[in-house]
Amino acid sequence: MFMDYGGKTLGNAISGKAGTAARLCGALLISAGALAGGALAAPAAQAGTAARLDDCPESGTQQRDGLRRDHEGHLTSEEAAAYDRELREELRDQQGPGAAQQIDVPVPVAVHIVHAEDGTGNVSNGTVREQIAVLDEAFGGGLAGADTGFGFDLAETTRTANNAWFSDFAEHEEEIKDRLRQGGAETLNLYITDLGEGVLGQATFPQEYSSDPGNDGVVMSYRTVPGGSQQDFDRGYTAVHETGHWLGLFHTFQNGCTDPGDYVDDTPYEAEQASGCPEGRDTCPDRRGEDPVTNFMDYSDDACMDNFTAGQARRMADHWTAFRGEQAQRGRESRAPAVPLLRH
Repeated sequence: MFMDYGGKTLGNAISGKAGTAARLCGALLISAGALAGGALAAPAAQAGTAARLDDCPESGTQQRDGLRRDHEGHLTSEEAAAYDRELREELRDQQGPGAAQQIDVPVPVAVHIVHAEDGTGNVSNGTVREQIAVLDEAFGGGLAGADTGFGFDLAETTRTANNAWFSDFAEHEEEIKDRLRQGGAETLNLYITDLGEGVLGQATFPQEYSSDPGNDGVVMSYRTVPGGSQQDFDRGYTAVHETGHWLGLFHTFQNGCTDPGDYVDDTPYEAEQASGCPEGRDTCPDRRGEDPVTNFMDYSDDACMDNFTAGQARRMADHWTAFRGEQAQRGRESRAPAVPLLRH
């Protein structure tokens, strides 16, 4: 069955499920287990359905001082198409053809602060509340753009003083998440820690939850919280960007100027990620609109970002319906054995 997402054709999408993760290209995104740390195996493409794709930007393109908003790099066109196919299959299984309507979802947030034993990285309760407020405002359309229908409620805050975990989160990630993770697919587990000087954040996609529920969540550098020490990325919007991935959004520059772009009809095509806050930037001049440099799913500075679009809101609602909502979890339990979630 063929579906058209807002005029950006899916005719070049490949078949096959994404599996547990996706190999990322370059050095700027996140994804499956890799998003959460580590490169992943690329999903196999069905023979005869070669996807058109722009080569990933060269390493360092539009990056400043070696900073990366996401951990690993960009999804390839094939990987993005596989994730999208899985989304459409889940929606079809649950409700038949059609997109989810605007929804009103309060997302519980479990914040896990992993800090050094001398207190480095141990952000205050007030800062945690500020970060939740930033998520609420951004996804509620309080700055600009669409009200996505997602709100965020702080459910729990944990604090762990552990020098080894703090200094090398990736090395200890499985252990950390096994000990700390709370809730199910509907709970945003937000880990605040040290990711090194060059990485701002990382996240998993909704499609990955069923195969690896313990890995689900968002990890962000403690330097990027509201009032943090990371110059130009100190308003808490790294958490917003990564939570956009957690709810299923790709980067605005996914697939460059080539169909189907980021699979959202009202975000203009963009050849490569933005840096800083460029004005009048148009890297796909043969496509409608200037680059969406103010969108939360680009790589602009925090001061430049202020919106999600109505199309992105619908796509996040689709992902919630397919993978994170109650109906999705009941459907998965009836089709496959439950995977136990490790808790402390």
